[in-house]
Amino acid sequence: MPTTGKLIGSGRTADVYEIDEAWVLRRNREDWGDAAAEGAVMEYVRAYGYPVPRVRPGDSLASRTDLVMERLAGPTMLEALAAGSIDVREAGTVLAALLRQLHAIPGRRPGTRVLHLDLHPENVMLTPAGPRVIDWGTAEDGDPGLDWGLSAIILAQVAVDDHPIADPARALLAALLADPADLTEAGLEEARRRRAANPTMTSREVELLGAAEELIRSLAAPREPGIDVNASPPKSA
Repeated sequence: MPTTGKLIGSGRTADVYEIDEAWVLRRNREDWGDAAAEGAVMEYVRAYGYPVPRVRPGDSLASRTDLVMERLAGPTMLEALAAGSIDVREAGTVLAALLRQLHAIPGRRPGTRVLHLDLHPENVMLTPAGPRVIDWGTAEDGDPGLDWGLSAIILAQVAVDDHPIADPARALLAALLADPADLTEAGLEEARRRRAANPTMTSREVELLGAAEELIRSLAAPREPGIDVNASPPKSA
């Protein structure tokens, strides 16, 4: 187990500790998730050129709790929005581009794509080299419509809440859905079901799901599901 330094970040399911200037340790709480599986999917998408932190070999492919990965410099997209260094329309456009870039990568099962399933402004870091996507613990292979549905419904839950950032969240959602071709009926329905069943959701967040889905439908008409199974060969890591 790597030696850790001070705690530098905490989320709903994990804590992040510094190791040195190049690496951090992300440690799951209460047996949440599978760090080895998460590290494997990160390395898989990175081989296709997707912007994720590097995973340190030898430390992260055998543990369910500990993931050693590249230390990134820069704010999260949410922090950048709060600071005014990125506007909501640009942020929504970046999220949409990251989803499309990810879904160009073939899944590890035939006829699927790799899905992040938790892609929102807190899970994108804006580094000097560009955006980097973090927190891959929910990743799986499937249809891109589910990924779009979950990103949309996460933003919509904020947008319909009685919260100071509701209006910016609505504008960000509108930018994300400016071209909603990859949002599907099946994906949106499954996204709502999964959010309702998510044990990290508060009762208030679950109550907002109906209004969140209505907002998404008012901004974009989900289409029937479909998937392009063609993909280009991977780039070198």
